[in-house]
Amino acid sequence: MRGIPGRAQALAPAFHVDVEGDGRIAGRVVFGRFYLGGNGAAHGGSLPLLFDEVLGRLANTGGRSPSRTAYLHVNYRKITPVGPELRVEAHFDREEGRKRYLVGTIRDPEGDVTADAEGLFVALRPGQP
Repeated sequence: MRGIPGRAQALAPAFHVDVEGDGRIAGRVVFGRFYLGGNGAAHGGSLPLLFDEVLGRLANTGGRSPSRTAYLHVNYRKITPVGPELRVEAHFDREEGRKRYLVGTIRDPEGDVTADAEGLFVALRPGQP
């Protein structure tokens, strides 16, 4: 499923990976008309969905065991537009035992941050669903 943007999830916008490795990931996303919120902006609920997908994907890279989202905080900095290609970047902040802390940003075509996020992902114990 690696070659499928967003791993073919029906709800999450397709995230196209350009760089992945060394505890970071970067790529592109376009919020199309199905993500339209008020006044031409991407719906506010679609941004955490994207961040959860991107940060979660990164949290499970590098031979790490699967993890689950324990906490996700999104800051809405500027209107996230529907239509243009946006840059998404994320990286590991730190790891403490089973806890994985990650941060990410979405940038508009001018390079301004439209939203940023911090997430905590906790590694599953053996046999944990």
